[in-house]
Amino acid sequence: MKRKIVILSGAGISAESGIKTFRDSNGLWEEYRVEDVASIDGWYRNPEIVQEFYNQRRVQLSTVEPNRAHKLIAQLERDNDVVVITQNVDNLHERAGSSRIIHLHGELTKITPEDKNGDVYDIGYQQIKIGDCDSRGVQLRPYIVWFGEDVPEINRAAEEVATADILLIIGTSLNVYPAAGLIYYAKKDAQIYLIDPKDVNVQLANVVHIKDKATSGMEKFIEQVSA
Repeated sequence: MKRKIVILSGAGISAESGIKTFRDSNGLWEEYRVEDVASIDGWYRNPEIVQEFYNQRRVQLSTVEPNRAHKLIAQLERDNDVVVITQNVDNLHERAGSSRIIHLHGELTKITPEDKNGDVYDIGYQQIKIGDCDSRGVQLRPYIVWFGEDVPEINRAAEEVATADILLIIGTSLNVYPAAGLIYYAKKDAQIYLIDPKDVNVQLANVVHIKDKATSGMEKFIEQVSA
């Protein structure tokens, strides 16, 4: 019987592909403040800046590739039942070959009407601007879950974690809620692994901390669960 492995991934896994993380940029993304480009209030204050910021993010995403950590996660599907829950908005898990992915915070390559009552459109790495609207005339916005908005996939993610035989947390400091709370949905007998080069405050006793970066940490994780 295949083991159920649920992976919770964060910015640290994509950093090794060259995607900048907010926490490693002194509180700035390309000189933008998080409250200006990653909050619903920021969108209403100045949507032009928000659109430009995510246009830049798509350009950057088009220049990078999945790294070995992404690829090793995809390879786990050969012998296991694998679900990836990611806080990342990039598409590197998909491009590496993972087939079951829950994007908690949205997807950079997609857009949706700002009233959220229309379709979701996959635009790849194209740019969108103020004045780009759907067929109803409603302004299109990035398909991103910003601070101040509900996280629509959180319940489905919690259900997956609750059925995991192995929970792997990789590249996240577990500081952003509600995603950080998912670890507490794990079964009492679930094996929990954490890959992070830094100390992470986890209030659970049964966590195996692989203190390494994502790529080499994934190799050690596979060795341990394959033994």
